[in-house]
Amino acid sequence: MLNLDFGVVLHGQYLNWLINGALTTVSLFAAAWIAAFVLAIMLVALRALELRPLEFIIAAYVNYHRNVPGLVQIFVWYFGVPELLPSSITDFINEHNGEFIFALIALSLNAAAYMSEDLRSGLRSVASTQMEAARALGLNYAQAMRDVLLPQAIRISVPPLINQSLSLFKSTSLAMAIGVAEMTYASRQIENETYRTFETFALASGFYLLMSWGIMALGAYYNGRHLQVKGR
Repeated sequence: MLNLDFGVVLHGQYLNWLINGALTTVSLFAAAWIAAFVLAIMLVALRALELRPLEFIIAAYVNYHRNVPGLVQIFVWYFGVPELLPSSITDFINEHNGEFIFALIALSLNAAAYMSEDLRSGLRSVASTQMEAARALGLNYAQAMRDVLLPQAIRISVPPLINQSLSLFKSTSLAMAIGVAEMTYASRQIENETYRTFETFALASGFYLLMSWGIMALGAYYNGRHLQVKGR
């Protein structure tokens, strides 16, 4: 019979570790999501130009990030890339929480590849005549993409983007492999000291569930508002 005692975990430095781990996870997710979304929009806009060399480069980027495990990508950035950089830059990064920075870069680039494909599918759903109409009104390519096509593509792509957001949030746990003190890292550290395995990882699971439900709720709220606006 298990002798459960959550009080051991939710006390003193262990509670602080959990709180700091949760904050680090949320910070890593938020920063990676913003960077990935901005990069994904740029990739979609560039790919829509249909320039063959650019198309090849972006396709290679997407295929790499979709087919190489996320953990390997994090290792490439944390262990491999610093060897290619000048020592002064590597030292500067390491002095400013290098583990977090390299995990952020790897997660952002990975998520951007997936998001760009979702946005690209959304863009294909927008009538091509809208670009012609926008150009006829005097808008240049960048203005037409920014003001006419991309806003519609984003609205269409919300459901798959929510799924990618959930995937990105869960992938933040991979950062523990290079020493980022996020929730999974903190939970493992507490479990090693207290031997309260069930209590520790039950709390961690609860955190991930609540955050995932929150992300899904935001997506449902957005879709509900969008449908109401369309129905008016």
